[in-house]
Formats: sequence, structure tokens, C-alpha cells
Amino acid sequence: MPTTPALTESTARNQEPRMRIGQGFDVHAFGEGDHIMLGGVRVPHDRGVLAHSDGDVVLHALCDAMLGALALGDIGEHFPPSDPRWKGADSTDFLRHCDALLRERGWRVGNADVTVVCERPKVGPHALAMRERIAGVLGVPADTVSIKATTTETLGFTGRREGIAAQAIVLVRAL
Repeated sequence: MPTTPALTESTARNQEPRMRIGQGFDVHAFGEGDHIMLGGVRVPHDRGVLAHSDGDVVLHALCDAMLGALALGDIGEHFPPSDPRWKGADSTDFLRHCDALLRERGWRVGNADVTVVCERPKVGPHALAMRERIAGVLGVPADTVSIKATTTETLGFTGRREGIAAQAIVLVRAL
């Protein structure tokens, strides 16, 4: 009867997945202001968002997806809203941090798909700038980042224009 060779550390490493998937979700209520940050881009709007940082739902959802792909917790663990260091923080710094965590562990973003959920502002006119901004921060081609939007047909808090949400899915690849 043939025997199975012992599973060595090298063999185990070769059997690890070369790709992993993560998903993230974020939401912020609207508040006073004249713009919101989406995907690292300042988008004119008749409201701002209530948030500890800059409240960029696109980048927050994307960070959570990246962290989730490698089981590294969530954005609140890395940047707690109770910490005054993050008051008004630029969320592209969060994205850089998450990208560094992935790369330190031998991974990089393969592609990202983000859906923004809101009635207003219109996302389409800013989607290319968001894709380019995110791709630049992550050091990936812009065609690996998708930004799209949907409404809830006036249903729920986004339909009543009380806030904005984003969902992100990310594929990470081993380097």
C-alpha cells in the first residue's frame, strides 16, 4: 500500500490559495457641508457626511474588503473612531495602510469592484477620477478598479437622501 509523504511547510505553502476574495460595506449619514469624498475625490454636493474621518464610503468599504480578504479585521480595528488621530483623516491614508498590510504578507489587489448606493450626488461623472485615484494609491492599472452606482428607487435611508452607502468586493493575488 503506497504511503503519503509528510506534509512539509514548503508543501503546505504551495497548497495555499494564490487568490482570496474580500467584501466590505460602509454607510454614512448626510450632514452639513458642501461636498463629500468618494474614492479619494472631492465631489460637490449640497450636503456633507457625518463621520470621524473624511467619511469616504468608497474607500472605507474598499479597505474593509482588503482587510477581509486576509482576515485582518476591519477598518474600525485599524483606525478606531475613538482615536483623535483619525479625526478628519484623509481616507486615502487608510487605503495606503491596508495596501501595505497586504504587500507585507505577500499579496496585492488583483481587482476591485465598488458599488455606491445613493440618489444624489450622481457618481457617474466622477467615476473615472475615482478609479484613477484608487489605482494610483494601490499601484495597479485603472482598468482593475470598477466604480459604479445604483439607487434604491427612493426606498430606505438612501432613497430618502439621508445618507450614502458603498459595497466593495476585492480579489487579492499572491505576489
